[in-house]
Amino acid sequence: MTRTTLIFTVLVLLTIAAFIADLVWGSLDISPADVLSALSGRGDLETKDYVIRNFRLPKALTALFAGAGISIAGLQMQSLFRNPLADTSILGISSGAGLGVALYIMSFAILPGISLQTGSADTWGVALASCIGSMLVLMLISVVAAWLRDMVSVLIVGVMIGFLASSFISILQFFSDNEMLKGYLIWSFGSVAGTTWRQLSLMIPIVSVGLFLSMLMPKYMNALSIGENYARSVGIRVERDRIIMIGITSVITGTITAFTGPIAFLGIAVPHFTRLAFKSSNYRILLPGTMLCGALLMLICDIITQVPGRGFVLPINAITSMIGAPVVIWTIARNRKKRLIF
Repeated sequence: MTRTTLIFTVLVLLTIAAFIADLVWGSLDISPADVLSALSGRGDLETKDYVIRNFRLPKALTALFAGAGISIAGLQMQSLFRNPLADTSILGISSGAGLGVALYIMSFAILPGISLQTGSADTWGVALASCIGSMLVLMLISVVAAWLRDMVSVLIVGVMIGFLASSFISILQFFSDNEMLKGYLIWSFGSVAGTTWRQLSLMIPIVSVGLFLSMLMPKYMNALSIGENYARSVGIRVERDRIIMIGITSVITGTITAFTGPIAFLGIAVPHFTRLAFKSSNYRILLPGTMLCGALLMLICDIITQVPGRGFVLPINAITSMIGAPVVIWTIARNRKKRLIF
């Protein structure tokens, strides 16, 4: 068994273990046997069965797919912009998705005649608004990157776009009523605990398709990591594949953000963890490795947010930021050392 195969095997086993632990861990004492009974339909403890099937299982599935999707989106951004600090949150893409959701939820503040529909139409509307917002920001960033050709400037522009989106959101919040304002603020904290089966029936298929399409991109990403001229020389249609990658990233980010809120720093941290674990820059390895590492790390973060016996859940962004922020500092320090060496 090669080292890469061994690492993949360990990651799969750890992800399964973390998924089960996420179902067991929480304010209500539930044993692994209760979880297996509830999932198999043989449970006889109604309260625990209800909690597992309607709260903990949707939450664990959300963490699994959100972690994989956000991490893959971060890896694609780092490949697309050839910058180790590129990420959906830092480049303002998550803010664009948040602005789309804010416009959809609080649009009555500026257009009182608009009323939101309920049920599945509302679920589709939130997801569509989030995807459109993230895609518009990502397209704008791509145009800026092609014009400036300076990745540091691109990152600064991305941060400024995030601030602009936040300013528009603040205006909407100012004119919104207390109920809508509270709902949006809770959403903005980021959480995997509020998703329902109806929302998952939309999120899981879309994210799964996005992840599958991402697994088909390693040839383009490997060529692009060397340079656009090399990519063109080996027959890669750079402009077409860049648009495809922008679309995939926007749909994944927008869909996940619509139902979990913005999840900070996960997209920038996990690709670096994966590169360290596999000691490889080959995207045929990095893409599935990042997906597994992201799912595992998100499940672990969700477990940490649970406070047994306290009856509340910590904001998941508090945990992801504690993990991701040091990675950003370490990445900057490592790149600075490389520049000093050469």
